[in-house]
Amino acid sequence: MNTPSNMIELGTKAPFFELPNPSKSNEIQSLDELKGEKGTLVIFMCNHCPFVLHVIDKLHELYEDYHERGIEFIAINSNDVEKYPADSPEKMIEFQIERHFDFPYLYDESQTIAKAYDAACTPDFFFFDDKLDLIYRGQMDDSRPGNNKDVTGEDLIIAFENLLLGEPQEEIQRPSMGCNIKWK
Repeated sequence: MNTPSNMIELGTKAPFFELPNPSKSNEIQSLDELKGEKGTLVIFMCNHCPFVLHVIDKLHELYEDYHERGIEFIAINSNDVEKYPADSPEKMIEFQIERHFDFPYLYDESQTIAKAYDAACTPDFFFFDDKLDLIYRGQMDDSRPGNNKDVTGEDLIIAFENLLLGEPQEEIQRPSMGCNIKWK
């Protein structure tokens, strides 16, 4: 089922979290430790969703381009792994290795953090400035599995560049679209 993001209000403060990172022996990592110097992109995603698989390589590329410029990415998996074992912490580690992405990928077993962010789909993107105020939420670009549009990351790139240049964000922000988060 295609589920759009809820598009919470801009200016919302990033809800705090401390979550285990399966790729780092379940070390607990917090938003305050991980956040970027200039901006932080929080991504709700999982391992098996076709929408995530569609964008993960481009996401990794964007991370390579922007993380040296002060923008950090933090991915969070909140899916119910009992019903969806493909999203288990063990598989999160495998997925990270297979897809070669270096940004932290945390596990929200209780789903509290997904609820705090009002996340709805995978992938769901929330971009915060250096004060952790929400400045962009919505899609990465217009591409979806099967619509034959190139995965460009355009909407995120515009948000990143606007932040780095001190420009205002686009007024029209389009919701992300993906599989619904697998709630318990």
